[in-house]
Formats: sequence, C-alpha cells, structure tokens
Amino acid sequence: MRALSEIKGFGPKRLEALEKRGIDTARDLIERLPVGYRDTTRPMSPAQMTEGREGCFEGFVKGKPALHRARGMQWVSATIADECSKIRCMWFNQSWMKDRLFDTQHVVLYGRCVRKKSGLMVINPTIEEQGGIIPAYAPVPGVGQKPLRDAVRLLLNEYDLLDPLPASFISRYQLMDRREALEQAHFPTDFEALARAKERLAFEELLLFQMGVAGASGGRREAQPLNVKERWIESFFARLPYAPTGAQRRVAYEIAEDLRKDRAMARMVQGDVGCGKTMIAFCALYLCVLAGGQGALMAPTEILASQHFQSAVEMLAPLGIACGLVTGRMTAAERRRAREAVASGEWQVIIGTHALISEGLEFENLQLVITDEQHRFGVRQRTRLEGKGISPHVLVMSATPIPRSLSLVLYGDLDISIVDELPPGRTPVKTRIVSEEKREGLYSFIRSEAEKGFQTYVVCPLVGEADMEDPDIRSAAQVQRELTKALAPLSVGLVHGRMKKQEKEDVLERFYAGELNVLVATTVIEVGVNVPRATVMVIEGAERFGLAQLHQLRGRVGRGAQESWCFLMAEPNERLKTLVSTHDGFVVAQKDLEIRGAGEFFGTRQHGEPQMPALMLASDSRLLARTRDAFLDLMKSDEYGSERLQILNAAQERFDRAGTFFARN
Repeated sequence: MRALSEIKGFGPKRLEALEKRGIDTARDLIERLPVGYRDTTRPMSPAQMTEGREGCFEGFVKGKPALHRARGMQWVSATIADECSKIRCMWFNQSWMKDRLFDTQHVVLYGRCVRKKSGLMVINPTIEEQGGIIPAYAPVPGVGQKPLRDAVRLLLNEYDLLDPLPASFISRYQLMDRREALEQAHFPTDFEALARAKERLAFEELLLFQMGVAGASGGRREAQPLNVKERWIESFFARLPYAPTGAQRRVAYEIAEDLRKDRAMARMVQGDVGCGKTMIAFCALYLCVLAGGQGALMAPTEILASQHFQSAVEMLAPLGIACGLVTGRMTAAERRRAREAVASGEWQVIIGTHALISEGLEFENLQLVITDEQHRFGVRQRTRLEGKGISPHVLVMSATPIPRSLSLVLYGDLDISIVDELPPGRTPVKTRIVSEEKREGLYSFIRSEAEKGFQTYVVCPLVGEADMEDPDIRSAAQVQRELTKALAPLSVGLVHGRMKKQEKEDVLERFYAGELNVLVATTVIEVGVNVPRATVMVIEGAERFGLAQLHQLRGRVGRGAQESWCFLMAEPNERLKTLVSTHDGFVVAQKDLEIRGAGEFFGTRQHGEPQMPALMLASDSRLLARTRDAFLDLMKSDEYGSERLQILNAAQERFDRAGTFFARN
C-alpha cells in the first residue's frame, strides 16, 4: 500500500491532523473502522423525523437559506419540506451551506432530530447521495468524511497485508477473510455482510487481545508459598471498628488460600464503589507481612496513594506494621530515605504511584503486589512492579463492574473475586434526571448544600470550547465561568485531562481539603479521589456518557453517611432511567454492554479512539464466549501449536505497534 503522503489531496495539514488522531500509516487508516453507518437506501419524509430519531430524509429546500450570527457563533438555517410536511435544519460554523443550498432544490440529508425551545430541528445534517450504506468515521478536524472515504477505498484496493489468523483457523471457525471483512466493514454491500464482517474483526481483536495478555503476563510462575494462618484473618477483622461483610470475609479467605500455594497468585477483586475492597487489600498486606514478606500497593494518582497511606497507617500501624509512601513528588532527600527503608525491609508495606516501578527502588523481600483501579494500568505496568520481586503474588482491584463474559476476555489471566455486598451504613445515592428548565432550582440546591458544609462535583463531556454539533452542551471551561458568576461567592475550581499532572493534583487536593465548594471537571475524577463531604454530583450532557461511566461518576459521592444526590442533565430516556432505577453496578454494566458494545463500555467516546477498534463491536456474550473457547483451545492443544505461534506473534506485533500494552491511563 502507498504512504498517506502519496494520496492525492493529503497535504501537510491533513497529514498533521491525522497524526494527531494516531493515524500515521495507511494501515492505521484502514484499521480505523467507521463509528456508524448511514443508510440512504430508503430516505424518510420530514414528517418521520421525530425527536431523537437519526436517519436519512429527503425533500425540497423551501425558500432561501438564511445566515445568522449571535453570541460569537454563526449558523445557516433552512427548511426542508415535501408535499405534506417540513422540518427546520441548522448548520453551525458552516456558512458555505448558504450558497450550497437554493430554493426548490431536492436534497437527501442525514442527521439526528432534536427538540429545542423553538421546536423540532436537525442540527448539522450532511448532504448524501441516495442508494447506499455510507460509512461514518470519527471526526478528524480538517479532514472531511469524503476525503477519508476516498482514501480508505483507494487503500483497500491496494491491500497487501497478511491475515493474522491462519487459513486453517479461519476455516475451522467459518470466519470471513480479513481483506473482505475490512472492505465490508467500510463499504458494506448489505447489512448481512456488514454483520459478518463485524463478527470477523471483533473475533480477531478479542482473540489477539487474549493472546497478548497471555504473552505479556508470562503465565503463572512458581512462587514462595506463604505460611498464612486462618487465625490471622480473624485477628485482623477483630481489630476493625466495624464487622466485615460476608463478601469481604469470603474474598479474604480466597486470597489467603492463594498465598499458601507454590504458584503465584493472580487474582482480581472486583466490586462496586464503596464495597470495601481497600480493607481486603490491607488484610492481604497484613497476612503477607506476618508471613515474613513485604507488600506493595500501587495507585493511579498521588492523592489516592496518599489517602491509602493514611488509611494504612491508621489500620496497620497499631498492628506493628511499618508503612511507607513513595510518590513522584518526593524531594531528593525523601527519595533516598524511601529507597533505604524499602531496600532494608524497614518499611514492610509500601504504598505509592508509578514511582514504585522507577529505577533504583529495590525491595528486600517483595512477596505481594497490589494494583488499585486496575483499569488505569496496563499489563506491562503491572508486570514491571512484579519484577521488583521474585515471582510475587499479585492482586489487582477494580471498581469498574464488568459483566463476567467480558471479564474472562479482558482479564483471562486472572482469577476473579466479586465483592457483591455493601457495608452497612452506606446511603444509596439518589439519582434524578434533570431537564434544562430546572437548572436554576439545581443551583439553589447546590448553594444550600454548600451552606451545610457539603461540596459538589459538576462533570462535563468537553474540555474546551462548545461542540458545534450541539451548542447546548457546555464545556468544562464554559461551565466553570458560568458557575463562578451564578454561584458567587462560592469557590469553583476546574480540573481536566489537558492540565499538567501537578496542576491537576493541586486542584484535587484543594477540593479534598474543602477549600473549593464546587469542582467542575471532565471524567478525570472518575476514579482516584475520596471526598466524604461531597454530596452532589451533576453530570452535564449525561446522554453523552455510557451507563457504566455514569455509575462510576455517581460513586464519587455518597462516601459518608449523609444523603447524597446525582443529577443527570438530560432529557429523560430509557437508557438513563436504568441508572435511576438501580444502584447495582453489575446490572448497569450489563445493560451498557448490551446497548453500546465493549469498546464504548470503557468510555472511549469521551477519551479518544479505542485502542482495540473492533472491540466496540463485541457486544454479545455469545461472541465473547466463542472467542474465549477458541483461545483456550489454542493454548491447551498441541494440535494447534503452529496456529498458536502465528497468532501469538501477530498479537505481540499488533500491541507493540500500538504502544504500551493496553495501558488505559
């Protein structure tokens, strides 16, 4: 295949725009699958464009299009009509549409119908040619949909890459050829062929991912068994200020059983926010130290590591266990002191951030490695921490509930323990869907909570300027400016992923310390901070988030005994009503997987392109189970040795090309 720079019309500006989206080669472009399809084979009447409906419609331009300007924006409006109905269309920041459209012109358009204060309308519909299934790609600023489609079609004609799956494997599982699958995924002849193409690419991606995990984790290794006594578990529980739940007790005993084995433990503790996973981790560290080893707990942020350290000191120091904290913020003198304490064994439990895997930090006898918020780390980061010891036991924790069918694929190298009970005294967060008309009432509620000493999160789907496709969705920067005026004299902070790490940590610490009444944020606060006095979570543009992600955000409040609230700023729909009706994260996660598929399950719509583009297609448990069975057959049967080697090499090449193996931070 030719280089992207050899494609007509792909000059320096377009190449730079593609590079910013991680598209450097022709292969990157053709493997970047469409995010949707536009069926233009049977256009609807404007009358059929009801609220929330997305699709293709046709009609005639009625009258001359008008150009409007207000609030620093400009837009073109036009009415599209047929013999019996009409609908208004608006194009933001596309002033050229005024000259593209003319009175009585017949047009075929594609867009989503929304209800605004002035009535039903379609925002930024695209002009289409009738009669096909048109791919829709994730937007690349500066590169339109047509140039993307034309480039992909050209490159597919020159496709010369080897299929990562052996011909014998493809035949056995009755899969589509990879080249044909890519052609049908981009330019389907019909929806049946598209479904088969999606299944082939999802099957491949899921299988390669499992092979990559198996290769990166290195399999189960021999380990030093720890002589853990059951009475130690009961002794730990007896010293807690509250009784453990049955789930906490069960998982603690599962961990103790693993620690006694001569094969390294590799276990994930998965449970909803607030289920008590941290206490289980501290129990595991306690057992490790009593058996003569050192334990390390790695957290994704400095503030979370500091909170864990404070809790560890409160819980473990009275039991005679010395705890230490290692972060990137330490001074040179503190770093030297930490290295000495870790290397000598003076610190028996070490808690920290990525600094735990830095060069120069050596452990005396590392026997247990714990990673918190596992989905924020990659397999290689986890294994680098494991490399600080000699085959240590490994425990990972995740507050992201994942349906079991998907867990087996994503974390197939791990045994899974589920903490399915909440400790007594946890107050469920009351969730409500709030329309725009009730915004002032919401602001009054935030003020009243602040007067009681409580704090509020406001989460936005955008960082910078407004989304021209839906100008009613405010960005985090806009909301902070608005709230600073609307809620004066309350203090309103801002945190988002584009800020420098230290700046971000400083804002979070100010909120944690109670210096800020309101924190406006993007989803960077989804994990990593526990603020007991935060009682209100407001989520702007809630329809733009997945249910699982909304549930995670909701878990940032309700950390104390006081009544807490989560307000979803959106028009009511069945999907959001699921969140109102249940607090069970696994029910929410299963619904999200069914609705949106696995790729968007992890919030890739908000965070950029998915690292596994075809994974977003894997929404049904049947396919997940089928790929899991295929993986196990490959790993267990000598008959498929040559297939296993070819697929393992393909997996390593695929994920090495993507960078650090599946690092989600």
